[in-house]
Amino acid sequence: MHVIVTGGAGFLGARLIQRLLSDETVIEGQAVTRVTSIDLAPCPVVDDRVESLTGDIADPALVQQALADDTGTVCHLAAVVSSQAEADFDLGMRVNLDATRTLLEACRAHSKRLRFLFASSLAVFGPGLSQGRSQPVPEAIGPRPRSSYGAQKAMGELLVNDYSRRGFVDGRVCRLPTIVVRPGKPNQAASSFASSIIREPLSGIEAVCPVAGELPLWLSSPRAVVANLVHALTLSGEPLGDWRTLNLPGITVTVNEMLDALERVAGPSARQLVRFEPDAAIDAIVASWPGGLEVKRPLALGFRADADFDAIIHAYRESQREDEPDT
Repeated sequence: MHVIVTGGAGFLGARLIQRLLSDETVIEGQAVTRVTSIDLAPCPVVDDRVESLTGDIADPALVQQALADDTGTVCHLAAVVSSQAEADFDLGMRVNLDATRTLLEACRAHSKRLRFLFASSLAVFGPGLSQGRSQPVPEAIGPRPRSSYGAQKAMGELLVNDYSRRGFVDGRVCRLPTIVVRPGKPNQAASSFASSIIREPLSGIEAVCPVAGELPLWLSSPRAVVANLVHALTLSGEPLGDWRTLNLPGITVTVNEMLDALERVAGPSARQLVRFEPDAAIDAIVASWPGGLEVKRPLALGFRADADFDAIIHAYRESQREDEPDT
């Protein structure tokens, strides 16, 4: 089976591609034999089975170039991140909403009913719906976004569900937690600090936290998110039912609890490298996101969460060692 991954040059997309190919993932009874990445940059995965198409994912011609007779699945991960979508409304709408519609229309026109995975976000929810682990957002609660990014993701969710209802695609929507610890450097996501306050101190570098230490966050490791995305792809449509939106499992952790875990893993000196400098713009976005989601249905369907935040830090350090070049 041929799989298309938008955002395949990003850290999550690249890891998903590696997992699909290395595990010989079987979707609808067929092994994944090749992958096409669509992104602004080439996919970093070095594999003869990976093709990179670079360009605008909202361009119908580029999407048509990627589709083939053996295409069976489209994984739509590409997006303009939260702070960037808030700062540039038109760019966010074009990439986060218009490109989603373009992809869905291309899939609708395909000769087969394609499996379509849409990466959404906990940002579809607004403030006041959750108090973290003590009161997670119920699965039946509808989106009430308080950011352009959240609104664009919520609209994408509805599109995928309606295209699935009409039989145009076999959709599944995965609402991702905040992913920690992301490798590399900070980006324009409002949640970027959640990785930098762990990643940078582990490398002996100072980091700034723009939100209060008491703020609860709904988090997942990259490893758990990729495993859950693959699981979503391999599930048949029947157990998903008519509503194809799933809250991916995560764990509720306050910023202070994250720093407690950092200290347990790397010592007091690492924690001392984090300083608090409030940023009202970032706080307004991140504080509007829920600190916990109800995930009874996804857990019953076989999705899994990280054990605790210490395990997330250990998984990051292990992945960094794996990525180190041999000497």
